[in-house]
Amino acid sequence: MAGAGHDAGQDGYLSSDSSFYGDTDDRARLEEEVAQNFNPSQYWSNHPYLLPVLAAESRAKAQANSLSPSKPLYNPYEGRICGRQLSEPVEDFLKRLPPLTTHANTDCPWIFIANPYARPRPTDYDQGSFMQAAEGLLEQFTEQKNGIEKSMLGKAKGTIAKKLTPLRKVLEEKLLAKAKETNFTSGKWMLFPFPEDVNEKWAIVAEATVHRELGTAAKVAPENGNGDRTPRLISVYTKDFSDIEDVKRVLERMVELGLVKRKLAEEAERGIYYKADAFTELGITSGNEWGLKPSLYASKDLLAGGKK
Repeated sequence: MAGAGHDAGQDGYLSSDSSFYGDTDDRARLEEEVAQNFNPSQYWSNHPYLLPVLAAESRAKAQANSLSPSKPLYNPYEGRICGRQLSEPVEDFLKRLPPLTTHANTDCPWIFIANPYARPRPTDYDQGSFMQAAEGLLEQFTEQKNGIEKSMLGKAKGTIAKKLTPLRKVLEEKLLAKAKETNFTSGKWMLFPFPEDVNEKWAIVAEATVHRELGTAAKVAPENGNGDRTPRLISVYTKDFSDIEDVKRVLERMVELGLVKRKLAEEAERGIYYKADAFTELGITSGNEWGLKPSLYASKDLLAGGKK
């Protein structure tokens, strides 16, 4: 203990001559390693994208927003083991349910987090009415499609496709109109990080969601038990697929957070896509039997100033 007292200055702090910093040879060796290996330019170019920096920015923005404590908080996942609780610090939530190692099960098919200051959907949304009407529209299109293909038997596939294209466009418009009519308007941007990146990407999304920087909620796929390197889905939700300004705002913020590239390095890179929940519930995926495009928006197009 005498040595510790000797190392401390009169103000109680360790002096630069303290053995706490190592002896002369240790300090010389470490200083030489830093001089040879540390690249200040590289460090500062990466600094804005470091997780602690992004988290600090999110906290600072939340404080700047001056959120009213009297405003009601929303959390559709309250009481569910797979969701972040209102009283649970985001850091604790991330430690409790890291997507890389959390195993999917019936109680936790997804890991969820909500923006506590925004309802995920309008209170009067009617998914049941939408599904009933939409399934009728799909059946009607299927009958039309079968009729056209039968009447054009032997024709080139391109000729048949040309005939079906306008009908398919009308079907898409009717489905989206019915979704708006029933207030079933939620949708999501979809990220697909590799497993080794999923914890870091999810942490950024979670912090930003809670601090009102992204959309209404987010979810991530837990470990499926196969131990493969299949990319994990992270969905970032917005309230209304037709609110293009809000959809684009969320995309722009994800670019700022380093989650999405503004400029793609290669033509083969596709960016990310936005899909309406209405299409998800109808099972409209890639290669669906109606030939509908599953996604509504592509980041590549929106960031370039377009809509689709």
